[in-house]
Amino acid sequence: MPSHLRPLAAALAALVLIAGCKKSSNAPPPPPTVEVTPVAQADVPVTEEWVATLAGFVDAQIRAQVSGTLVRQAYREGSVVRAGDLLFEIDPRPFQAQLAQAQAQLGQAQAQLGKAAADEKRYRPLAAEQAISQEELDDAVQAHLAAQAQVAAAQAAVEQAQLNLGFTSVSAPVAGVAGFIQAQIGDLVGPGTGLLTTVSTLDPIKVYFPIGEPTYLAFNRDHPSPDGFPPDVTFALILSDGTTYPHPGKFYAADRQIDPGTGTLRIAALFPNPDNLLRPGQYGRVRAVVRTETGALLVPQRALTELQGGYQVAVVDAQNVVHLRNVTLGPIVGGKTVIESGLKPDDRVVVEGLQKVKDGGTVQPTPYTGS
Repeated sequence: MPSHLRPLAAALAALVLIAGCKKSSNAPPPPPTVEVTPVAQADVPVTEEWVATLAGFVDAQIRAQVSGTLVRQAYREGSVVRAGDLLFEIDPRPFQAQLAQAQAQLGQAQAQLGKAAADEKRYRPLAAEQAISQEELDDAVQAHLAAQAQVAAAQAAVEQAQLNLGFTSVSAPVAGVAGFIQAQIGDLVGPGTGLLTTVSTLDPIKVYFPIGEPTYLAFNRDHPSPDGFPPDVTFALILSDGTTYPHPGKFYAADRQIDPGTGTLRIAALFPNPDNLLRPGQYGRVRAVVRTETGALLVPQRALTELQGGYQVAVVDAQNVVHLRNVTLGPIVGGKTVIESGLKPDDRVVVEGLQKVKDGGTVQPTPYTGS
């Protein structure tokens, strides 16, 4: 090539190179790579949880039934007591005196009864022989009846005095754990002075929790029972530290009415408590299977996008085109969310790479490797 044409050839080559670069830079980018998973379909048990409070199977409130001075505490606070064990003693001396007085009055009444009975017996033949008037006999009969009534009243007074004397020994009505004493030795106690202590039967222990009226109705449609819950329903108890109590509970009772203020029904379950780990007043959560979703559609929670109070999923069709769909969520089961509406069993949803997709866009799907 002549030397004067060489600069022109170099300029042409440069122009060709620049044109090739511009053509390459205008090529569309490849579709974004996302991880997708098919919608799972299965029969899944649906559980619900409720806030629960614990109470003794029996929480016996121990109160004084007679007024007097508390002179003795016969149990160790927080210990297990048996039914009939002595808990407290109230000064018995005033009641012993009352019993002695009532017994003396009974003796007097019995003596009067004996005299009246003898008078009536003696007067009857005399009245028959008209040795005394009928009025005198009638008076003797009435005196005998009055003496019998006096004996009955005196006997009742003795029994009441014996009861009052017995009430000075305050015993446990049930077996269980006895709580702290609420009075002090030397205090004047009586029926109106409040609790002495509480004895709670802890094995089994009651667990109370409120369920919503819709849950109650739905459950009974699937498991009709006049008691509210069938007896074979079991409950799990989650303690305040997040651990699950090892012993399952059984349905015990349902309250007679829906609480009109909260729209809930109070349920009681019984849990075995052999080690007295559970105590009245504890809080926890009760969990139970309330129904089974047949053929439920499930997706990983990571596939959901919250948008203005609703939820969307990105569905990839056979041509790898993305379609954003609004979905209605059901319960979460095993880390996956039940989809009530918005999906079909053969759909594929995007799990990883949601930030890369848009409605109508094309993607390069790869299998989701998570769980």
